[in-house]
Amino acid sequence: MENIQNLQVRELELSDIELLADYWLLSDPAFMQGMGVDLTKLPLREDLVTMLKSQLDYSIEKKQSYALIWELDGKQIGHTNVNQIMFGEQAYMHLHLWNSTFRQKGAGAILVQKSLPYFFENLKLKTLYCEPYTLNPAPNKTLEKIGFEFVKTHVTIPGTLNFEQEVHLWKLTRKNYLLKINA
Repeated sequence: MENIQNLQVRELELSDIELLADYWLLSDPAFMQGMGVDLTKLPLREDLVTMLKSQLDYSIEKKQSYALIWELDGKQIGHTNVNQIMFGEQAYMHLHLWNSTFRQKGAGAILVQKSLPYFFENLKLKTLYCEPYTLNPAPNKTLEKIGFEFVKTHVTIPGTLNFEQEVHLWKLTRKNYLLKINA
């Protein structure tokens, strides 16, 4: 991918919330279902915006969700977030490139790698998990590529917006994260 050096990660800001809501509420329904989203569980825009804004008010230790914005040349192109956060212990990561132009070109792997310090350092995590839908190959390939360890395949509802599905559970421990950044 061109301009790889121009890929940046930063914490969610108030000005990002409308774009984030657009991603969830205006994306192609077939794309969303292919990602494992149950379209009947999508919230009303007002509720989604309120929830996202409320997370900005919590201290890092109290966040229920912690979101980062992915940028190329200063323009928002996606986000990652963690939820099911147990501060100082573990969290579950979700990966979202908003525009198909940036998918399957290597940007996701770079952006996830740039996101890891935020999650491990700010949330003091011991383990970071990710459970992508087995029928969504891109995030599974990305996680394997950057050194996440495959744990198992199982059936679950991986998030509040998902239907029951088969997922691959991946994990990255703090020890392996530190080995990667110090290599």
